[in-house]
Amino acid sequence: MDEGRRNPSEMVVVVGFDQLVQPPANLFEAFWTAASASWSGALAALVRHAGDAGKLRARLTETACQAPARLAYCEDIIEAVQSWRASGGRTALTGPHDGKTISGIAAHLGLFDDAHGGIGLAGESDAALQHRYGTGGYAMIAPGGSDIPSMDTSRSASRSTSRSARVALSFGAVLRLLRPHQWLKNALVFVPMLAAHQLTPGPLWQAVLAFIAFSLIASGTYVLNDLMDLNADRAHPRKRNRPLASGAVSVAQGTLLMPLLVLAGIGTALLSGPALLGTLLLYTAVTSAYSFKLKRLVVIDICTLAVLYTLRILAGSAATGVPSSMWLLAFSTFFFFSLAAVKRQAELVDGIAAGKVKAHGRGYHVDDLGIVSNIAVSAGMVSVLVLALYANSDPVQMLYRTPEMLWGVCLVLLFWNSRIAILTQRGQMHDDPLVFAARDRVSLACGAIVGALALAGAIV
Repeated sequence: MDEGRRNPSEMVVVVGFDQLVQPPANLFEAFWTAASASWSGALAALVRHAGDAGKLRARLTETACQAPARLAYCEDIIEAVQSWRASGGRTALTGPHDGKTISGIAAHLGLFDDAHGGIGLAGESDAALQHRYGTGGYAMIAPGGSDIPSMDTSRSASRSTSRSARVALSFGAVLRLLRPHQWLKNALVFVPMLAAHQLTPGPLWQAVLAFIAFSLIASGTYVLNDLMDLNADRAHPRKRNRPLASGAVSVAQGTLLMPLLVLAGIGTALLSGPALLGTLLLYTAVTSAYSFKLKRLVVIDICTLAVLYTLRILAGSAATGVPSSMWLLAFSTFFFFSLAAVKRQAELVDGIAAGKVKAHGRGYHVDDLGIVSNIAVSAGMVSVLVLALYANSDPVQMLYRTPEMLWGVCLVLLFWNSRIAILTQRGQMHDDPLVFAARDRVSLACGAIVGALALAGAIV
């Protein structure tokens, strides 16, 4: 290419789809990337082209392109394009896909002045590019390098190929994939019997079965969630270290493990009875819908998380036969709605620190931080109000000898909710507030005080 005819700063840097988008390492990864964009499209591709790996991969790639935010991009190329644009240069994105697909990717990234579909980077495309930009009017990135010195794709290529390496199954990596620390949430199945002060061996055993069943199902859905979020997790500063995103567990191994965990959870629930099984299946359906779609819908994702927490309490009632009072369900709904909002607040704070405009894989923009923060605080305060009203209700007089002790619980929760809000705003919150609470000394102290106050109110 004769660059002497024009000033380099006046040239259009042309980036091809194959250079910008990192290809999936294998068909398993291609399937889950496509499924994160369109579950029906991924299944249709699998059914139609199961016997032809080449056509299957191509169809899965087309499906994945329907959701540009779910694709994996070569960061080196993006950084080079950003640098070129900062110096006043113009850029264009081309690719063999249709114009709508290429334009959608360009609009998502916001880095390109032009976008043209139906154009590859092979030699026969030179005529089309010369017709559009003139001889010497563009610089085209080649697979092995570029005419622009700053655009070296070697690091991107090595990063992509490293994901395709064979992975030896590690017990430690699999254990981290199952997220046993998240099983703490499943202790909510014990709440109905504790709240009703019915600590007898029969209900306790049924609650243990419910805990095991929910832990197995939850781990299966965590694996599913990680499979759907592969590219989003790889772009996240902390989640990139998760077993699937980092490659410690292969995508093929995760794909096999996920249904085994779900079936084991269903089998455990059958030991308890149809009531627990029905609640567990409802939980599985809701959490699957969350992984596929709902977590990318503003506010609906927060509502869904609150419902999933409350379903654990209802599962405890289904397993033990101890009903959950409306007071308990109201408190649970508002309290966990607050924690779900804190989770999104933490992601937005991290996104602002990283200079991002939108939370990766979510529907929130950084401008939503103030509203999300207000939701977290207000819902937390309403949960304390529900507890305060419960402390003056008739059921409390029968369950507690000194119900005034519950006012101390309200004060502790007011302090804890306020502290969580401040730490989250400062960017000191974990991806999951409950995991943070389980590791935070102040939170553990607050939990101990709450337990002591509730016990004292019951026996003193």
